[in-house]
Amino acid sequence: MTFTQKFDDYVCLGDTITCTVDGYTVTARISHDETPDAPDERQDGFWPSLYPNDAGFIGAGNGWRDRFDTAQARAEKVMAAWKNDEWFYCGVILSVALEGITLDRFAASLWGIEANYPDSDNAYLTEVANELLPEAIAEAKAERARQCAILCQADSAA
Repeated sequence: MTFTQKFDDYVCLGDTITCTVDGYTVTARISHDETPDAPDERQDGFWPSLYPNDAGFIGAGNGWRDRFDTAQARAEKVMAAWKNDEWFYCGVILSVALEGITLDRFAASLWGIEANYPDSDNAYLTEVANELLPEAIAEAKAERARQCAILCQADSAA
């Protein structure tokens, strides 16, 4: 059970992919992560460092200066793209429907994912959707059972 459809190389808020599993229609959608923190505030070690105790330590040994310069240039490129709104943090939310009836709009989700990150093809967004798929199906089956139990109780009371 996987999404055969993939998110595009460039995604926008609200973009979706859909698959069918055991008769359930599962939709994965891109939603904006409302946390306003910049990448260097979210990620320990975002900026490279020459100090061994720092999270961004680039390692010792030959070529340390080249590794540091490369890592620094990469971090600066990512921050510049962030400041220019070229990429953003998002959540991937899975909703599940059965025969056109939505059972759960938020069956599973993961947040804090980079969308349109520099030099990325957004393949990770589809990977996340596939990883969340079993959880979403389990939630939908539980919701279906709950609704069926309610309806069965209403039928026996009548």
